[in-house]
Amino acid sequence: MSERPVPTPGDEERELLRLASVDNFRDVAGSGYATRDGRQVRTGVFFRSNDLRLAEEDHAAIADIGLRAILDLRSEVEISIHPDPAVPGAEALHFDAIGIPMEKVAGLETREGAVDLMNEVYRAFVTEPKSRDAFGAALRQLATGGPQLFHCSAGKDRTGWLAAILLHIAGVDDPTIESDYLLTNALTAASRARTEAEIVAHLGEDGVAVYEPVFVADVAYLRTALAAVESEYGARSSYLREGLGLDDSVIARLQELLLAD
Repeated sequence: MSERPVPTPGDEERELLRLASVDNFRDVAGSGYATRDGRQVRTGVFFRSNDLRLAEEDHAAIADIGLRAILDLRSEVEISIHPDPAVPGAEALHFDAIGIPMEKVAGLETREGAVDLMNEVYRAFVTEPKSRDAFGAALRQLATGGPQLFHCSAGKDRTGWLAAILLHIAGVDDPTIESDYLLTNALTAASRARTEAEIVAHLGEDGVAVYEPVFVADVAYLRTALAAVESEYGARSSYLREGLGLDDSVIARLQELLLAD
């Protein structure tokens, strides 16, 4: 793939782009997050979303971004159920990070069990070789240049962790990273309400209480993954290099792409 020029900050059209049919679609940079050293994250380079079930009016909007690649973090089974549509100019790439095991979700009986499951998923982002391989390969791909989009099914867990890594590499502080992670809950409130209505119809009100931890972004989950990084690697810098296999040139290139001049 030939590398497209990186968009400049202040591109209002990209900063404000929303898709009607993909509620968790957004710019990884927000409107240009501030970094700890007083710089700004560049907009229009990396985008994140839930799965791309595009309505007709959104096909043109996403094509206009000029994406070089779409990185799909879902499993083969998830992809077979809802494959991504073709987007002109964008190479479809697959990086299978371990998501929420649906067979375990089906067996949930208590809210506490659901919370335990989510913490298990986030620890696996750090401890499971398959997840580390997927996230490392995705970051090396992103380092080839923007604009690129990455997504999973809900755009909150695998996607949320990858976005958190990118913002950390850019030098964004943890409170801002956590706030960005939690935006999923506001953006997906309507679609989550539809899911909860289906649960009520099949399992009653008590079912919502059991399954809610699976459907929301909870900063405690993100902190579980960060605690696993500290336990396994001591620091995020070691996780990036030893866990994800990123060399200094990849990290430097991601910083170059992410940071506005």
